[in-house]
Amino acid sequence: MRQTHEPQTDEPRPDEPKPRQSNPRQSNPRQSKPRQEPPRQLHRPGAPGDTFGDPSAAALRSATVARLRGAHRAGVRRATLVTCVLVLMLLALLVTSVLLGGVKRIPAGDILPAAFGLRTGLADYVIFRIRMPRALAALLAGGLFGLAGALYQRLLRNPLATPDIVGISAGAGAGATTMLLFAPAVPFGASLAGLGGAFALVAMVLALSRRRGTMDTYRLILVGIGLSGVCTAYVNYLFTVAGQHGIAQVMRWLVGSVNDATWEGVSTLAGALAVCGLCAALLGRSLGSIALGDQLAQGLGTRVGGARIAALLVGAAAAALATSVTGPIGFVSLISGPIAVRLVGADRSIALAVPIGAVIVLGADVLAQHGPLISPVPTGVLTALLGAPYFVWLILRRRQGATA
Repeated sequence: MRQTHEPQTDEPRPDEPKPRQSNPRQSNPRQSKPRQEPPRQLHRPGAPGDTFGDPSAAALRSATVARLRGAHRAGVRRATLVTCVLVLMLLALLVTSVLLGGVKRIPAGDILPAAFGLRTGLADYVIFRIRMPRALAALLAGGLFGLAGALYQRLLRNPLATPDIVGISAGAGAGATTMLLFAPAVPFGASLAGLGGAFALVAMVLALSRRRGTMDTYRLILVGIGLSGVCTAYVNYLFTVAGQHGIAQVMRWLVGSVNDATWEGVSTLAGALAVCGLCAALLGRSLGSIALGDQLAQGLGTRVGGARIAALLVGAAAAALATSVTGPIGFVSLISGPIAVRLVGADRSIALAVPIGAVIVLGADVLAQHGPLISPVPTGVLTALLGAPYFVWLILRRRQGATA
């Protein structure tokens, strides 16, 4: 028998049941129904578990805000009161410096006009050309020293980090001494040379105090002290090659004195205080955020590196220009900042350090001229007598804190 093979086709036979076509939506019963999201509950103040509408939490927030506002108002009132007292002290010291001693031969009616340059003769010479420049130079230089010290202490968060300790004043003194010995006739030569020396020392201190890309405050102070010794050695070398007349003049200047102050120096100090004070006011918010720490300051949007360099340069300029006119009057920048912090707190210490430094230098100058048993002496001698014990006490206190 022959077996016939039927051709295979893909068409189903009529008697064969058709296969069911699977529906992808019905294949998985879990996906048959659309996923229903739970209804969103609107936030209702006062709902259970919500502290926003809790009366006790709201009362606590209101009390906290009221307490903060009260503390701010109390701080403003305290700062205003302290500033008024310092201004009155400055006026009293200014009048005392001008009138005390040597004005008996001047008529009383000529003293006030002579202070503004409206008289001639003896009144003009004694009051306008000698007394007023000396008093104003002491006032303005003290303000600049106080501003420089408060800037450095606020920036580096260390009461020892001041321009005279770090060596900025020594660099300014070295530059100004070079100009006074070899080119004393150059207009504003001592000021420009002192500014250049201070900036050069800032650059060296920053370069040598960096460790692993960051600035180490402790290392910065040590490097500054070392460079200050180098500047002192350089000044001593200049004395060996300079003339006797120049050495005598510079020696009086290096002690720190306002005895030879002129109206040219007063104008330099006034312009420096105006510019440096404005720059310090612009840097106030950045310094406040840096005081919280570099990482937090960067998170708040502060350019830490730029603000730090700007503050260092402003403080160096203030100290250098004051040093170029009056000489390195020591320890004023070290004392002014901590006194301001004790009186009004750290946030307002930079602004208040200016009148505090002015009171210290002007008061020291009055004592240097008319103090019993000690006068006449340079102003820097008295500031050193006041500042050196405080410096020793500060070091001993920090050492006790470190050992504890």
